Amino acid sequence: MSFALELAKRINALRFEDLPPPAVHWAKVGILDTVGVTLAGSRDPAAQIVMHALAATPGPALVFGSDQRVSALDAALINGTASHALDFDDCNNTLGGHPSVPILPALFALADEIGASGREFIAAYVAGFETECKISLGVNFYQYTHGWHPTATIGVFGAATACARLLRLSDERTATALAIAASLASGIKANFGTMTKPLHVGHCARNGLFAALLARGDFTASAVAFEHKQGYFEVFNGAGNYDAAKILPAWGKPWDIVEPGIAIKQYPCCGSTHPAIDAMLMLVREHDLKPDQVERVDSWTHARRLEHTNRPDPQSTHDAKFSVQYCLARALADRKVVIGHFEGNAYRDRKIRELLPRMHAAPYSTAQFPADNHFGAEVRITLRDGTVHAHKVDQPFGRTSCNALPPELLKEKFVNCALRVLPEPDVAQLHAAIEKFEQINDVRGLTALITPHGKSSLRPPAAARA
Repeated sequence: MSFALELAKRINALRFEDLPPPAVHWAKVGILDTVGVTLAGSRDPAAQIVMHALAATPGPALVFGSDQRVSALDAALINGTASHALDFDDCNNTLGGHPSVPILPALFALADEIGASGREFIAAYVAGFETECKISLGVNFYQYTHGWHPTATIGVFGAATACARLLRLSDERTATALAIAASLASGIKANFGTMTKPLHVGHCARNGLFAALLARGDFTASAVAFEHKQGYFEVFNGAGNYDAAKILPAWGKPWDIVEPGIAIKQYPCCGSTHPAIDAMLMLVREHDLKPDQVERVDSWTHARRLEHTNRPDPQSTHDAKFSVQYCLARALADRKVVIGHFEGNAYRDRKIRELLPRMHAAPYSTAQFPADNHFGAEVRITLRDGTVHAHKVDQPFGRTSCNALPPELLKEKFVNCALRVLPEPDVAQLHAAIEKFEQINDVRGLTALITPHGKSSLRPPAAARA
C-alpha cells in the first residue's frame, strides 16, 4: 500500500468524538488566533495587492474583513495571504513553521461553499494539522535548513487533508489529493522579509483546496508521489535527509495540536526573534533601563534562526519583521513590540535608527544552550557606566502547550487584532461564538460575523455529522 493511501486511511479514521478534550480546546485556540490575525492582516498591503490582482468574480466565500464574497479558491488565496501578512500567526515546533494558516483559510472558504458543522470543521482542522506535522517529523529540519519554507512546502498537505475531510472524500481520493498537493508544494526562504512570504501561505491554502477539489472530480495523480525515486521525499530532501518511517507510526501519538501544541505569538514578527524579545523586555522592565543608558546590546540565538533574522539595517516593514536588531531596539525604546512598529515608515523612526548600531547578533554556542534547543536566546546589555545585565530564555512564552499564554492574554491579542476591522460589540460576539465553535450547526453563520457589518445566523446546536 502506498504512503499516501496509508496516510489517507488514518485521516479518514479520525472522528470528532474520538478527539481528546485538549485537542478540541487547542483547535478552538488556533481558530480564534487565526481569525484575529487574518482580520488584522486583511488591511496589509500584501493582502490588498493580491485581492486587486485577482480581480476575483463573485462567489460564496467571504474575504475576511470585507463584505465581498468570491470563489472558494480565490478566498483561500486572499485570506491565506492576509493570515500570514503580519507574521503574527501561530507556530508549531514539529512543523518548524506556521501550522494553522495553511489550513484554516482553505477550510473557511470551503465551508462557506458547501456548509459544515463546527464539529466537522474541527475534525478536518485537526486532521490537517496532524498530517502536516507528522510529515514534518520525517522531513524536517532539513527542508528548513536547505532553504524551503516548510509552512508552505509541508503545509500544503495540511490544507489538502483538511479540505478532503470536509468534502468527505474516500481513502483513494484523499490519497490522490495528497499526491496532487506534492506537485503543488512550493516556497523558498530567500523571499523571507518580503510580501512573497505571506503569499506562500495564500498559495499553499489555495493549492491544498485545489488538490482536494481536483481529487473529488476524479483527477489522477501517481499513487507513489511521495516514495517514488523522483517523488516528494527525494526531490525536496534528497537521499539520507529524511526518514519516512517516522511518519505513520507517530500519527495521533500524541496529537500534535496538543503536544507540543500551538505556539501563540505575542509579537507580530518572525518567531525566531521572540526569545530575544522576551529576554530584552524582562531586562528593560526589571532594571528600568532607558535607551540613553545603553552602550551595547549583544544577542545570541540559534544559528538556524539567526540566518534569516540577522538584518542590522532593515529597509522595509517586512524586512523589519525579520530583523532581530530592529525588534530588540523596539523592545528597548518602547518596552513593547506591537503591530504599529511594522507599519508604514515605522522602521525609519529616528530613535530606532540611532539604536540599531548598538544591537549585535550572533549564534549561540553549546556552552550557552544544549544542542537540541533551537528556541533559546541570551541578551546581554552593557550600560555606559560599565554595568552589565544579562538574561537567558530557553523558549519564548507561549511556545508550547506546556508554556501556554493564559486565556486573558490570548483574548487580549484577539480583541486587539479584530478591532482593527470590526466594532467592539461585533468582536465580543465573534469571540463568544468561537469559544463554542463545536456547537455551531453551520460555520457560515460564524463567517457572517467576520464581515464589518455582519449579522449572526448562528443556529442552535445540532447533532454532529462528523
